[in-house]
Amino acid sequence: MSEKSSLDTRNPWVIDTRELGRRAGLSRDVRRKAPVRSALGFPGVIVVPEGSEIELDLLLESVVEGVLVTGTASARTTGECSRCLDPIEGDAEIELTELFAYPDSTTEATTDEDEVSRLVDDRIDLEPAVRDALVLALPQVPLCGEDCPGLCPECGGKWADLEPGHGHETIDPRWAALVERFGDSPAGGPDQEA
Repeated sequence: MSEKSSLDTRNPWVIDTRELGRRAGLSRDVRRKAPVRSALGFPGVIVVPEGSEIELDLLLESVVEGVLVTGTASARTTGECSRCLDPIEGDAEIELTELFAYPDSTTEATTDEDEVSRLVDDRIDLEPAVRDALVLALPQVPLCGEDCPGLCPECGGKWADLEPGHGHETIDPRWAALVERFGDSPAGGPDQEA
């Protein structure tokens, strides 16, 4: 028995659609929470953490070619700001629209296996569709705030915590050997005309 033919309805990601009876026009609401088995996202940047839950608010509609699933999925996210590296938490929500084709439908017969989701024994597994959509919706450059100034490139201090006018003296590398030798800016330094 293959993995696809053994979808277990005790799994919160799996939904039994038999009550829709393959009659186009019938629909059913599904609201539930499903577990995140392994972190989703970009480790070290932003993730939906392992062990958390994704809230599903869905409508299942029987259509001629299969079961159309529409609705939202939302989850808590954790990560760090890409500018200042502070920890951040937030929410990710996606709009989901996914057709699960009947095994004997024209859609099933005319599409490659990875192009459309399929019903297996009148059951659908929502996890792959929700997982893929959530990962794509996560920001690749998460910020603690739109105006986060980030870190000073010289000392690594957070610009938000540094005093106004914070800066570092920079020495023209052409004069560095003289400064190193004499410990002071040379007369006729880089700011003066030759």
